[in-house]
Amino acid sequence: MQYAGPSCYADCPGCIEPEPRDKRFSAPEWSLPPYKQLAQAFLLQERWWAEAGEGVRGVSRHHQEVAAFSVRQWLDMCAPSNFVPTNPQVLGKTMRTGGANLVGGFSNWWRDAVTLLGNGSPRGIERFAVGRDVACTPGRVVMRNRLVELIEYQPTTARVDAEPVLIVPSWIMKYYILDLTPQDSLVKYLVAKGHRVFMVSWRNPDSGDRNLGIEDYLQLGVVAALEAVRKQAPGRRVHCAGYCLGGTLLSIAAAAPQTGVPAAMATLTLLAAQTDFAEPGELGLFIDESQIAFLENLMAGRGFLDGREMAGAFALINSRDLVWSKLVHEYLMGAETPMTALRAWNADATRLPARMHSQYLRGLYLHNDLAEGRFRVEGRPVNLADISVPLFALSTEQDHVSPWASVYKIHHLAAAPVTFVLVSGGHNAGVVSPASGPGAKPQAHYRIATSHAMGAPTEPQQWRDGAPVVQGSWWPAWHAWLRAHSSARVPAVPVGRAAGGLGVVEAPGTYVHRR
Repeated sequence: MQYAGPSCYADCPGCIEPEPRDKRFSAPEWSLPPYKQLAQAFLLQERWWAEAGEGVRGVSRHHQEVAAFSVRQWLDMCAPSNFVPTNPQVLGKTMRTGGANLVGGFSNWWRDAVTLLGNGSPRGIERFAVGRDVACTPGRVVMRNRLVELIEYQPTTARVDAEPVLIVPSWIMKYYILDLTPQDSLVKYLVAKGHRVFMVSWRNPDSGDRNLGIEDYLQLGVVAALEAVRKQAPGRRVHCAGYCLGGTLLSIAAAAPQTGVPAAMATLTLLAAQTDFAEPGELGLFIDESQIAFLENLMAGRGFLDGREMAGAFALINSRDLVWSKLVHEYLMGAETPMTALRAWNADATRLPARMHSQYLRGLYLHNDLAEGRFRVEGRPVNLADISVPLFALSTEQDHVSPWASVYKIHHLAAAPVTFVLVSGGHNAGVVSPASGPGAKPQAHYRIATSHAMGAPTEPQQWRDGAPVVQGSWWPAWHAWLRAHSSARVPAVPVGRAAGGLGVVEAPGTYVHRR
């Protein structure tokens, strides 16, 4: 009440500032009364609830975080920016257009509701056809089994690094996040820089795959793909790179000599991939014994978890940007958000086999078996300290899936030198960061530092404070690191025919089209 009077003057500063990523009240209209007072009251209420939930006696840390998350969801839903009478931007547009924005907003809402109820595709997704507009880097499928297709990309340089690059994406996503349009394809960039690139494309499982487990994904995915790469490049070790859970799976393989993988690796790259799940961020709020049991019951009948259900959980974690900002932009302002390649890829959901999904939720997230040495492969425990090849570990500042401080823990798990990179952006947008051209992001930057085995600072923030900031994309830094760990440059050879009577199957293959 003491602030309400003075705040009516234009030169009165706010008594509380929003978080740096909170742009709801950044427009000039929010500096005018009474909207300034509404925004300040809301932000103070957020602060009060955040402090009220801290350190409550008798409440476990997990349940305290669940309660704080739930309160934040309610507060975000009730923010003054979400309602016509309390949002000055919406009111202004309504007066200027005679309410046409609300008519357009209702039309947008109706279109989305019909699409959702009819299990249809989002508007504009047809402009990003797989193999035509995205995932269009030339290549061929050189190996296929019941779980993966392995794509080798055609070289575009006369000479390539002797050691090929094998990329293993997460099985909860379609691989072409790393081969979007020609303007923002990491695969195309690597090929143009003289790397011989192979990509794993996971098959979208169905009810018949309910009994596939993590070891199946390890053997049919990583081990089989690596064997196929070495047949294509005899006598060469391989630069192995894994994105998200694909990186977690590669870490398991790199620490399991019984699979033969460590002997075939030249280096290991982890892109936004956790190996210690003690602090998995807000995704961990959805993972406890009761919630896993619920998911297991949900998967029991059909044998898989539908990708849309997982997408719903991710949307809830980042609801301020993915839900409420959309409400204001499309349903109140009446605008239309243009479809992009990244959004189209995000709508191309995948399913997860029941057994595998249960195993990784319990073993990795709930019990943290991998970091604590209890995870087994072929009956033998896996020790991440057995990883000795050079490591390139990338994390992103705004990651809701693999928090960067959690990814950082690889420094003290693997007995290997680690080049650690912290890039701007989130789990997907931070990784897809073209170095030049129309897809390049002017605001992109990263921090990078190399530490000897087990030699990095214990606290992630201490590392961050000491690592220099580099402007631009992280892609050139990875290319330089791969080149530095390669033995020679050799003449490039065109992609040949696949073994086993597969015939000629052009990239992006067949598995990526399974919806």
